[in-house]
Amino acid sequence: MANQDQHDITGMLAAWNGGDADALDRLIDLVYPELRRIARQYLEHRRPGESLESAALANEAYLKLVRSGGIRCESRAHFLGLCSQIIRRILVDHARRRGAKRGGAAVHVPLDEVLVAAENRDIDMLALDEALNSLGRIDPRKCRVVELRYFGGLTIEEAAEILNISVDTAKRDWRMAKAWLLAELSGEGESAKL
Repeated sequence: MANQDQHDITGMLAAWNGGDADALDRLIDLVYPELRRIARQYLEHRRPGESLESAALANEAYLKLVRSGGIRCESRAHFLGLCSQIIRRILVDHARRRGAKRGGAAVHVPLDEVLVAAENRDIDMLALDEALNSLGRIDPRKCRVVELRYFGGLTIEEAAEILNISVDTAKRDWRMAKAWLLAELSGEGESAKL
């Protein structure tokens, strides 16, 4: 996004926090295409028969934002970081609903090069969420880096900006978190220390 859009987003977030309900609509006009891109990117590797579409994911994220009644974000990156948390919750809730409809069958998601260097490794969404929750108890920042990158589709630089850390630290956290999650999800980890 251009610098003008960045400034507009910051201003619209401030207006929304100040009670301007129309500011969210203007904000979404600017960021909705990016929400759709993130959703498409995440869902492009889904298994055949998955019912969740990128438009539905982006729309549900929008509705959760509207229902929140205002948030505190300082920049586009912070706003997209919040969106990544919302998308994670939506995907986990979707996996729970689908699992319940299938009699408890796991809903798998591709855990490809975005998360770990392993081709076409399908991971149960609920197991991933549980592993991320475990990681969050051990090292919340590393959990947030994964959330921002995997669910939010953000770059390492954007994740670093949101977390107020250096790019090198974000890269190191990303590598360590991926290795920890791979060990944890493959049953080799037993909540290893980072």
